[in-house]
Amino acid sequence: MEVELLPQSEARAPQRVDVATIFAEHHVGLVRLALLMVGDQATAEDVVQDAFARTHAGRARLRDPGKALTYVRSAVLNGCRSVLRRRATVFRRAVPYEPPVWSAESAALIGEERRAVLLAMRELPPRQREALTLRYYLDLTDQEIAETMGISASTARSTITRGLAALGRALGEDA
Repeated sequence: MEVELLPQSEARAPQRVDVATIFAEHHVGLVRLALLMVGDQATAEDVVQDAFARTHAGRARLRDPGKALTYVRSAVLNGCRSVLRRRATVFRRAVPYEPPVWSAESAALIGEERRAVLLAMRELPPRQREALTLRYYLDLTDQEIAETMGISASTARSTITRGLAALGRALGEDA
């Protein structure tokens, strides 16, 4: 086995990190990764751009230039985590949005109707409550509801129908 040794002047020369090549080869995949994490294209592109900018600025400090792609991937994931943390903080502190109404009376009536529906929903059996929530809050199809609840699609449809009927009776509506 032969081992080729580099002259000392070449052995000590630091390797250069070609950030442009890494960007050209891996940008699209990193944006897709970020998109899966944060959920919107613009934020994903911003996170990836920031990761590449930090990598470019600190490329001389990389201990192992061969691991630059790993560093960029880690920077993208950390950037995504930071975005998600900031979003969670904003959502915890945000004032709930109330759509504009034409008058104070209509706002009071809408609020009262919501309370009545929520109270009636509490009285439903758990399975019917889950099925109605999946249909009307998450806007899922019968098949998606069935898969989520671990039941057949026909059972999901009949559970929703029975739940709506029970909700109508609880709210005093005519069938």
